[in-house]
Amino acid sequence: MRKGLILGITLLTLVIGYFIWEWKNDQAPQGSLPIQQEDKDNSVLLPGGSSEEDSIEDPLKKQIEAMTLEEKVGQLVMVGLDGYEFNPNAQKFIQEYKVGGFILLKKNVQDTQQALRLVNSLKEANGDQIPLFLAIDEEGGRISRMPADLSKMPSSQKIGTLNNKELARRVGEILGQEVKEFGLNVNFAPVLDIYSNPKNTVIGDRAFGSTPELVSSLGIQVMKGIQEQDVIPVVKHFPGHGDTAVDSHIGLPRVDYDLERLRSFELVPFKEAVSQQVDGIMLAHILIPKIDPDYPASCSRAVITELLRTELNYQGVVITDDLTMGAILENYNIGEVAVKSIQAGSDIVLVCHDFAKEELVIQELLKAARTGEISTERLNESVYRVLKLKEKYALSNSLKETVDVQSLNDEIQKLYGDYPALK
Repeated sequence: MRKGLILGITLLTLVIGYFIWEWKNDQAPQGSLPIQQEDKDNSVLLPGGSSEEDSIEDPLKKQIEAMTLEEKVGQLVMVGLDGYEFNPNAQKFIQEYKVGGFILLKKNVQDTQQALRLVNSLKEANGDQIPLFLAIDEEGGRISRMPADLSKMPSSQKIGTLNNKELARRVGEILGQEVKEFGLNVNFAPVLDIYSNPKNTVIGDRAFGSTPELVSSLGIQVMKGIQEQDVIPVVKHFPGHGDTAVDSHIGLPRVDYDLERLRSFELVPFKEAVSQQVDGIMLAHILIPKIDPDYPASCSRAVITELLRTELNYQGVVITDDLTMGAILENYNIGEVAVKSIQAGSDIVLVCHDFAKEELVIQELLKAARTGEISTERLNESVYRVLKLKEKYALSNSLKETVDVQSLNDEIQKLYGDYPALK
């Protein structure tokens, strides 16, 4: 009897619930959907996974929406120049290809006034377009592109020998001052490779030392010193070029370590740089078969997206080492590598030499973007990172009138005076 009563009450409750549900449905407009579902179906995803509505709040996303394909692809390319003066090739890079930046090499620097004139010419030609990244390799020691009338900075190895954080910070500040004084805004430094192989001539005294702790400690201080001068530091060469016997300028170095070894050694300085908000990371042309047996780190999705972006949670700008180095030219097609690098998650491809090769890279990237081989989402993602970094450092096309060589040399000499062991 009691069971029958309970069953009857349950059935009555279900019937009443059903009629209430039917009545509510009758009150809703036909074809209506939950608000959340509407948002999901109708919004347009933009870089960072945000919606079209969010772009109203972000001027950069609105800017990207208005950019042509040529303008977008151009921002993902940094090129080198031939000679000491502005030339028709430079004009074409700026006006036709809308490149995002230039690198000055030793072949572009004759003296102080010439170097300043060249930098100003690039800015002037760029006019009211998106400001250029203007980069240089100024590490100190044997890797210096500065004119001869500037005093030489000490090598990273000498800084490492003293193991002094204050010294490292000052070195970074002076390096940043040098770069800024010439109207440049990017320094491909410091080197975070660990010098763990005596046969490694390409790194050698460019490294702060042979332990992850030393390289991390001093490298981060140099990085911060450069940042303090409103210059963008780009640490290199991810995931670590220190234990190689082959010079990547000539051939393709191979590193036979697994991921566990990399995590405990080579990656340590880069992981610390990421935690300290590094702005840019340069990829090495090294093959790590246990991570990617087919492609070097500079165009490997396993290295760039899975290791650097996902595992290390790095969201800043990633740039390749020069694609005209032997590691690439002797083993791969430069155009294919450029496309694959962007697909894999890098933001900028660096092409330092040979106008024909530089032009080929740009054309291949344009072709890949037009055909969808590089998706719109992937393209916009990198363009956003590039523009965000340019905005962060308030880059402009304003010209620099003079270079105060004397003040720079005074700072350098004072550094040697305070640390005589550097000489």
